[in-house]
Amino acid sequence: MIGDLGAKDATELAGLVASGQVTASELLDAALAAVEARNPAINAVVLVQEDAARRAIAEGLPRGPFRGVPFLLKDLGCEAVDFPGHNGSRLLANTTYARDSAIWQRIRATGVVNFGRTTSPEGGVGTVTEAAVYGGPTRNPWNLDHTSGGSSGGAGAAVAAGIVAFAHGSDGGGSVRIPASSCGLFGFKSTRARLPDGPYSGEGWAGMAIDGFLTRSVRDTAIMLDACEGPDLGAPYVAPPLLHGHAHAISRPPRRLRVAMCDTTFTREAIDPEVAQAVRDTAKLLESLGHQIEVGRPTADVEMMMRAWTDIVGVGTALSIQKALKGRALTPDLVEGIGRSAVAYSATLPPTRYLEAVGEIHAFGRQMAEYFADGPDILLSATLAEPPAKVGRYHHDRDDYVNYRIGPGGIFSYSPFCAVFNASGQPAASLPLAQSKAGLPIGIHLAAAYGCDEELIALCAEVESASPWAHRRAPLA
Repeated sequence: MIGDLGAKDATELAGLVASGQVTASELLDAALAAVEARNPAINAVVLVQEDAARRAIAEGLPRGPFRGVPFLLKDLGCEAVDFPGHNGSRLLANTTYARDSAIWQRIRATGVVNFGRTTSPEGGVGTVTEAAVYGGPTRNPWNLDHTSGGSSGGAGAAVAAGIVAFAHGSDGGGSVRIPASSCGLFGFKSTRARLPDGPYSGEGWAGMAIDGFLTRSVRDTAIMLDACEGPDLGAPYVAPPLLHGHAHAISRPPRRLRVAMCDTTFTREAIDPEVAQAVRDTAKLLESLGHQIEVGRPTADVEMMMRAWTDIVGVGTALSIQKALKGRALTPDLVEGIGRSAVAYSATLPPTRYLEAVGEIHAFGRQMAEYFADGPDILLSATLAEPPAKVGRYHHDRDDYVNYRIGPGGIFSYSPFCAVFNASGQPAASLPLAQSKAGLPIGIHLAAAYGCDEELIALCAEVESASPWAHRRAPLA
């Protein structure tokens, strides 16, 4: 009854378990067999804990919406007692946790069978996943010469390879949407504080980072978001309340929307022609559905935002590294080049710079809010400026953190869209609507006003229905 595990979304698999057509143990067997067969080529699944998964099944799974469905946690955050982590770093290898994070408690309550973790770059910094702690890069199931993205690159690769139907990720500058674009998946970044951060952190990167999921269908994301949304105890701030929930929202199309299309970067630079054409094709699709299309782009100060983002993440990276060193020397065998250079760079900043940068991010959020208040309901763009990069192009074995982020040919020129909405806190999504002539996935990015998660995910579901993508499968799957 399992058939091709990778051809089914998590909702369908949960239905098979609920109807008795397959057991949770049989699904776990299939997922572990897929790891054995496919993971050596992509290096996406690590720290497999089969015993913990078997024990969870034996003790009785929660009767949630995904009861019995195999699952994987990103190896960065989402702290879980039964699942140690490397956090993408040799410095933090084999970290254990004394208590479960709030997000893992909510994920576990859906009834998933988690059996391991997926790779992440050191510190979650970067658009690729090539951390030294895993012994090699994580590769794209569509083409092994190319990256699966980052920082949730292992999650994207595992789902695209058909190892699991969905997986946990997190997004501080596009880290769910970039692998979604790279791997032909759906990735949704919620409004700031929609999901819990505690108790291990109060907020991620000054509120720019949030958990999320890599899925093959909009409905899987919607159901999982409903299960996980809401503040945890002591949260410093909360997202605007939902009206009915994500799953309810996708049960019907949204109102007809005013959509601004941007087929360049937000600062007017040209992007890859195939990617730009995919944006224009999506505009035509939306227009055929009755939405109003106009050419537009935000007028907010994107360059200021990226500099502030770079400084905030640099300081955050330095803080986590220095805390983990516990007095040891900062040496290459413990921390990769980008991490070491982030530490060095942060030491050059004045002590007031962090709060100044946070203020700039807040100012940017107000600029974006003004743009959406006076302009479109939805902003349409590419997710990445080009198809997935080749492995090695953005490796961490270098000592130029700032240039790596915002210098010529750096990560921001490759991914100029996603971080904008981490800074503004707005909901945004990457949809797998196109492919390059070389057969690589191309993601299309949709963003909505702050707090309008339900309207955005309803639009995503409408687009999925009008232009289905489930039939597109990576060759490795």
